[in-house]
Amino acid sequence: MSNAQFRFANAIVSTDWLEANLNDPRLRIVECTTYLVSDAPDQPFRVESGRADYDKAHIPGAIFVDLQHELSDNASPFHFTMPSPDRFAEAIGRRGIGPGTQVVLYSRKSVMWATRVWWMLRSVGFDDAAILDGGWDKWIAEGRPASAEASSYPSAVWSAAPRSGLFVGKEEVKSSIGDASVCTINALAAEAHRGDTARYRRPGHIQGSVNVPAAAFIDPKTHELPPASKAAAAFAAVGADRARRVIAYCGGGIAASLDAFLLHQLGYEDVAIYDNSMSEWANDNALPMETG
Repeated sequence: MSNAQFRFANAIVSTDWLEANLNDPRLRIVECTTYLVSDAPDQPFRVESGRADYDKAHIPGAIFVDLQHELSDNASPFHFTMPSPDRFAEAIGRRGIGPGTQVVLYSRKSVMWATRVWWMLRSVGFDDAAILDGGWDKWIAEGRPASAEASSYPSAVWSAAPRSGLFVGKEEVKSSIGDASVCTINALAAEAHRGDTARYRRPGHIQGSVNVPAAAFIDPKTHELPPASKAAAAFAAVGADRARRVIAYCGGGIAASLDAFLLHQLGYEDVAIYDNSMSEWANDNALPMETG
């Protein structure tokens, strides 16, 4: 398995490619499925692990990682906060991800869980990771093999090589308001951006931010990622260009990772995710928001 083959479309691999490489000993297939459950549009989400679905059937050889409990800072008051780079490297090392391995990430229903883990890996200096285009939904719709047997990989020990600026906090976001060199993008649905719902307590969006909903990028039938031309047009329409720094946010830094991932594939070099996103911003009355 050459790097050139693995880096098809930079960090996206097809179901054909994955099935053909299932037995490569360097490959680490990782399911990242998580579900957000809410009783009403204005109620906060509950986080549910996708482990039960993995246990029923998954891509042969895949391991399951629990994003909230294994790979997040559980001392944070917010869901999915990025842990320290060293702690994250240790956690994924225990699961067999490290130097000399090549990782394919997938999830069910929404690719954003896979892109979140991909962005986290990139932030600590691990670049040999890709997203399975269409995820589990496309894989199983095509009649490809599935297994109920839990898998594991030999543990790996390695040191993180953090990249600064891939995750930012509220202070950088606040200081970027009104800065023409920064484009802040809300990856939530249009109705949330307008302020039609108040899931995160205060309705609306970060002052001055624009809306590029992550969910609109995914083909509802195949679950595939969009053509590059479609993604490029969506970002260009809101004024995001390669000369500007882009900060993506959403409810908790998950949907934002899909926008950030696509921007990276398009060649944008200065992209960040606001970790904690609206879960933090909307609950701090000192931080400016607007509706409409």
